[in-house]
Amino acid sequence: MLFFYIFAPIFNLNSMTMKKVLGCIRKADEEFDLIQDGDKVCVGVSGGKDSTLLLYCLSLYQKFARVKFEVVGVHIEMGFPDMDFSEVDAFCKKNQIELYHEPSDVYEILKLNKTEDGRLQCSLCSKFKKALVIDGAKKYGCNKVAFAHHGDDAVETLFMNMVYGGKIATFTPKMYLTRTEMNFIRPLVYAYESDIISAVEEAHIPVVTSTCPADKHTKREEFKQLLNELYQKYPQAKSNLLTSLSNEKNTLLWKKTPKEK
Repeated sequence: MLFFYIFAPIFNLNSMTMKKVLGCIRKADEEFDLIQDGDKVCVGVSGGKDSTLLLYCLSLYQKFARVKFEVVGVHIEMGFPDMDFSEVDAFCKKNQIELYHEPSDVYEILKLNKTEDGRLQCSLCSKFKKALVIDGAKKYGCNKVAFAHHGDDAVETLFMNMVYGGKIATFTPKMYLTRTEMNFIRPLVYAYESDIISAVEEAHIPVVTSTCPADKHTKREEFKQLLNELYQKYPQAKSNLLTSLSNEKNTLLWKKTPKEK
């Protein structure tokens, strides 16, 4: 952790939690080789705490990372009402961070394609956002897209896949989609949501509250609450579940050996 104390005066990092989050980003980068020399990384910025913090942290990380890279933010304007980005724009300008806004008609399309019970389709929204962020990344000359999924998201995804899909799987720290010719990285996979919340508060990072009608009313939110109950009863589960995702040597699943017919 010595490097934080060396660079803290340069970045004016008085937040211990921010240093912790930066340490998580560096650990993920070192263990999964997320960022290479010459990369230009596009952060998909929704305005929420996770993506806005990631954009800020990567702007700090590029100052002491072992490789030279660039970072920009791209916000897809979904069309949800009353989402004011003026404070986020001012914060980015103050910290010399590039943030671009790209208009879209996603909300109007979602309203025309509701489920039978009248809800917006979150999965359809996610597909639109990913495609538009990729377009934005290419527009600004980026070769990688960084998403702000954190460790708690990874564990929630693991449980959701087991319950709804019958498979033991979660998202990966990095991947390449041939179809889109784009690399995806998730630098916050070792960070917990609680640390992200603290870092945002301590660094006074502005956050835009989502006005999406489906916000906080998803299956993921149910699993978040379920896991929080588990952590209250078994505190060690939080770190052990995250550790298990990269504990390849101690993975033991059933391997079928059917009888010969």
